Amino acid sequence: MDGRDGPLVSVVTPVHNRREFFRECVESVLAQTYQNWEYIILNNASTDGTLHIAEEYRRRDRRIRVFSNDLKQPIIASHNRVLNLISKDSKYCKVVSAEDWLYPECLEKMVGLAEAHPSTGIVGAYQLSGGRGIWYVRNTGLSYTQSVVSGRDICRAHLLGAQRVLGNPTSSLYRSDLIRGTDEFFPNPTAEADISACLKHLRDVDFGFVHQVLAHERIHHDRATAASLQNNAYVSAEIRDCQEYGDWYLPRREKEARINELIDQYYAYLSASAFKFKGKEFWDYHAERLHDLGYGLDRLKLSNGIIRKAVDSILNPKRTIQVIGKRIRLYYAFRGPKSPSIRRFS
Repeated sequence: MDGRDGPLVSVVTPVHNRREFFRECVESVLAQTYQNWEYIILNNASTDGTLHIAEEYRRRDRRIRVFSNDLKQPIIASHNRVLNLISKDSKYCKVVSAEDWLYPECLEKMVGLAEAHPSTGIVGAYQLSGGRGIWYVRNTGLSYTQSVVSGRDICRAHLLGAQRVLGNPTSSLYRSDLIRGTDEFFPNPTAEADISACLKHLRDVDFGFVHQVLAHERIHHDRATAASLQNNAYVSAEIRDCQEYGDWYLPRREKEARINELIDQYYAYLSASAFKFKGKEFWDYHAERLHDLGYGLDRLKLSNGIIRKAVDSILNPKRTIQVIGKRIRLYYAFRGPKSPSIRRFS
């Protein structure tokens, strides 16, 4: 596809205090082989010189526009605001997080697939994630022969836990009319709202996928997603998404069975956490999450899970030692000084 004559793409980056990584992000947009884009940077009340960098690039390239929040907004609110700033003439929108970057062919490949298949509303791709010696490719699992999948089919597969290719804003391209059709493209304030957005917007469109690594996600320390990982917010987010969107993609009985399965997973995690001497803040957090989902903390279910976990540890000492060793390795890889942590939004 000719990057000069193709449809306009709105590239957007909400950014708060990312001076260390931000130039690499912006340079990756400037290096795109596809050149018909606008780049909207929303400075979220940065205090470290990030705004100075954004203004420097704005003066260098007229396609770049810079906006600022006077007061720091929550992560998802900032993402939704920058999406509402895209041009009325743009056909597609590409989010790139301020510490990530795009490979040069990213826009060209994604727009090319979307243009070849007009029914496509969201396009994904492989994403390389890594840092500090840990590297892996995300969004794997879709057959190489599949470049376009029914949105309903991919959402059904996600809700049932059979596919994990949705989300990841830096590795996704969104059709702009889907964004303009709602005030809040990301429909809830959690760090897992990228998945919820896909479930919300793929109901009547197809999902496209480019089988190529087109984006890089830097693993780094980030408070919001570190908390999500530490508290395992993802299983409760899956329950919420199944409650919210399950009726669109699953028969009622299948939806209820899946929610019960996720609840069991949740309590298995909580039961294991009882052996890690978590404090009151941890248990208050999960009690609140369960309450928000319409459940109370079932102490009998939790107690039974703890007993099963204790018996399993006694009967399988070798596996217990292996688990402890794995946790120690992960601790030093991800929780040491200046260490990174996996994240979704930042």
